[in-house]
Amino acid sequence: MQAQRQRKVEVTTAELSRRLLGASLRPSMQRLAVLGDLCHHYDHPTVDTIYSRLHPQMPTLSKTTVYNTLRILCEAGLVRSLNIEYANQRFDGHLEPHDHFICTGCGQVYDLPHNRAGRLPDFGDMGLHVEREEISYYGLCRECQEKR
Repeated sequence: MQAQRQRKVEVTTAELSRRLLGASLRPSMQRLAVLGDLCHHYDHPTVDTIYSRLHPQMPTLSKTTVYNTLRILCEAGLVRSLNIEYANQRFDGHLEPHDHFICTGCGQVYDLPHNRAGRLPDFGDMGLHVEREEISYYGLCRECQEKR
């Protein structure tokens, strides 16, 4: 799991622009930066984390712009909002099916394989239509286990 925390994926500006245009969004500098940050990292960042990573290269960037950009990207389906913490909303730019493991010791969030062949459960007999699922597991990561 340690390697997952440090893994980065290179996504080109052209690919980020294509995604934004495909969602009928103008590829502004701020949208490209926020979406790029989420696509390049697997750390499920908070708004504060995204802001602190981007602000050195974009000194005019405000936290309000990051909040608004994330809201727009979520509404467009380009980013997921993860409500796994009470105090901090986290974001995930990786939309391929996967689950999450949240360490109750340090708060680190890990991506886990999604082994259900992409099929959503069918609750049609109850009058419910599932559009997406979020499965999160809670426990201690290797480092927190070793500390105890």
